Amino acid sequence: MLQKTLLHSVLHRATGPPFSVTYPDGETHTYGDQGGEPRFRLVLNGPLDLAAVRASPMVELGEAYMDRTLDIEGDLREVFRMGIRLMDRSDLLQGDRETITARFAQRQREADEEEQAGGVQHHYDLGNEFFRLWLDETMSYSCAYFRSPDDSLRRAQLQKIDHSLRKLQLAEGERLLDIGSGWGHLIIEAARQYGVHALGITLSEEQVRETRKRVEEAGLQDRVEVQLADYRDLAREDHTFDKIVSIGMFEHVGKEHIPEYFRAVRQMLKPGGFSLLHTLTHPREDPSNPWLEKYIFPWGYIPSVREVVWQLPEFSFHLLDAESLRLHYAMTTDRWARNFEEVTDEVRDMYDERFVRMWRLFLIGCTVSFRHTGLDVHQFLFSHGLNNDLPLTREYLYLRE
Repeated sequence: MLQKTLLHSVLHRATGPPFSVTYPDGETHTYGDQGGEPRFRLVLNGPLDLAAVRASPMVELGEAYMDRTLDIEGDLREVFRMGIRLMDRSDLLQGDRETITARFAQRQREADEEEQAGGVQHHYDLGNEFFRLWLDETMSYSCAYFRSPDDSLRRAQLQKIDHSLRKLQLAEGERLLDIGSGWGHLIIEAARQYGVHALGITLSEEQVRETRKRVEEAGLQDRVEVQLADYRDLAREDHTFDKIVSIGMFEHVGKEHIPEYFRAVRQMLKPGGFSLLHTLTHPREDPSNPWLEKYIFPWGYIPSVREVVWQLPEFSFHLLDAESLRLHYAMTTDRWARNFEEVTDEVRDMYDERFVRMWRLFLIGCTVSFRHTGLDVHQFLFSHGLNNDLPLTREYLYLRE
């Protein structure tokens, strides 16, 4: 009874489209702006630990949905949007920010290279067949680039690769390094279109296996290589490259190791060379979402824009371009989420219902977050030292073939 009273006191502050909540005793109440049918219904099948919710609302509510203590009838996107509006209006959903921040900082300080690698493998070694079910044919697992809202996901991913490679201004015979090369489509296209010699590195054995297969199918074994390697180890081996790219990997570096990344890039990038860093960003230096860190990206950290830019002059890098792709990623993750819903039976057979619910939360949560919070994604292009041979305009990025 007390629990229902407390929840009622929080939920009556909700604004926006109406929604209903059915409590464990069978009673249903409607909240939000009055008028119209409820957009969704929350069904509490059992009691929530409100003390735990207050301490870490994202973890506790996410687990309640995964464990079916909480069911949702309707579009999960609407639920997330309601949650975002309610976060600013209720202390219950704010969590113990001081404790969350302190614990996150401690975990980041304690993370060593082995633990970071384990976090990457936890996510990407779920299996090529899992990702193949709902990614596009390129197996690109990062923000796509939409020239039109009607673009297919595959087309938008190919446009992202093309957009990124144009920024690097590749020339035939150059050496390109891709840090966190995924399933290899970018390094294959770089070799095919520009005639470069490309090396991709990843910490995922599944990605190495698939990339090598794709390189062989493309007949590019003489120009494209992939290795299971950490960028820091590669830097210690005195490799040098004309251009370095990293798309969707920087989020795994960790807050305490950001300088290590830029130090390694400086060691490997030739003077005057370009590097493109494509990463998720926050407007401020906030801890990672604790549910996301626990279940999806262990040891991960999303940097702020100023954390990235602040580091550049410390390592003789000069910022040439910074571009926000926030809405592009909202559209990308929305397509992933819709693709995922079409294959949940196959995913359930691979894993279980709890796994399906976990990934549904992740993908739809990303979709809503990119549209309605400060979560963003940026591409930073910078040079090692000064480069006076740059194009005077950005027209080269948008010339159509």
